[in-house]
Amino acid sequence: MPRAHIQRLAYIDWLRGLACFGMFEVHSYDAWLGGSARNSSFFGWSQFSGTVPAPLFIFLSGVTCALVADSMRRKGATSSAVAWRMIRRGIEVFALGLVFRVQEYAFGWPGAPWTDLFRVDVLNVIGLSIVFLGVLCWVVRGRTASGLASAGVALAIALVTPMVWTTWRPSWLPWYLESYVNGVHIYNAPQPWLFPIFPWSAFAFAGLAIGILLFGEWPSKNPGRTMALFGVGGAGLILLSRWLDARPFRLYAAYDYWHTSPNFFFARVGLLMLITVAGYAWCRWGLGAIGFSPLMQLGQTSLLVYWVHIEFVYGRFSLLQKQSQGIWMATLGLFAITAAMLLLSIARTRLKGRGGEVWTWLRRLRSQNVGSSPGRRAEG
Repeated sequence: MPRAHIQRLAYIDWLRGLACFGMFEVHSYDAWLGGSARNSSFFGWSQFSGTVPAPLFIFLSGVTCALVADSMRRKGATSSAVAWRMIRRGIEVFALGLVFRVQEYAFGWPGAPWTDLFRVDVLNVIGLSIVFLGVLCWVVRGRTASGLASAGVALAIALVTPMVWTTWRPSWLPWYLESYVNGVHIYNAPQPWLFPIFPWSAFAFAGLAIGILLFGEWPSKNPGRTMALFGVGGAGLILLSRWLDARPFRLYAAYDYWHTSPNFFFARVGLLMLITVAGYAWCRWGLGAIGFSPLMQLGQTSLLVYWVHIEFVYGRFSLLQKQSQGIWMATLGLFAITAAMLLLSIARTRLKGRGGEVWTWLRRLRSQNVGSSPGRRAEG
């Protein structure tokens, strides 16, 4: 495998791992901090950092689709085959999101409300977004055309979101369907802690557009220059966001910078581009290029550690008593859950594809235990 291809995969895994750790941090402090610590600036900043992991996960789903499409096209796959691969994967992820909701409801029963079964979580929007990316690649053929169309759709979603959340709300839909559009759930207004298509799927379209650009012929031959240009572009988007936000005129009847504004979307895409540049640099020239990387390891099993850690932070098997810990104890819990998920990730990668060997070892161990039992020795 070409070295450049290995590096691309490495820094994408590293970025996924960074998103995993950011998710652990946000969830741990949200679940465990209580009392005065919950009203502190520390808690506020810990939750503010939560504006990064979810967009990064969704953004990387688009980048990964671009990587897979690029690999399939090099092997001679048709545009239809590429699109259908994306659609199938999106359906799989969406189905896993539904299974996850059923599991959480079962573990939380009888206290969990049945409406939680229809809550729109990050897995749901990632799955649907990948399906949408596949449909786009089916309709729009060619790398360049697909990249431009994906960027256009991302911009359109960002521009329409403020109205979909307010004046254009599809309130005629049942709440469990409207929730996929704007995150209204069972409430009278959209909820910013949910993950509806508007605005979240825009990050996947942005990721596909950027991934198509990243994995082109010239960027593959000039990765350092490409990343430098991406860094400049990311910083430019952040500055554009600040400049637009400072303008006296408003396009929307209701302006909410932190949740629905296109300006905040520009800033977050710019930040994601800068994080991508930092991840590439770290994996090529920093410690990420030397030996074992915990973030790369977590990134290789991001779905698994996301799925499992929720139950040990928010669920019935929470490591600490919820909303009753101080900062130091919650931080200790964060280290514990991170270490546990890292060990789980290592076990997953080492045992992958070796289920038959593990089953044989367990049967042999059981036979040895039976053979050495007191009853067996007495019979002998």
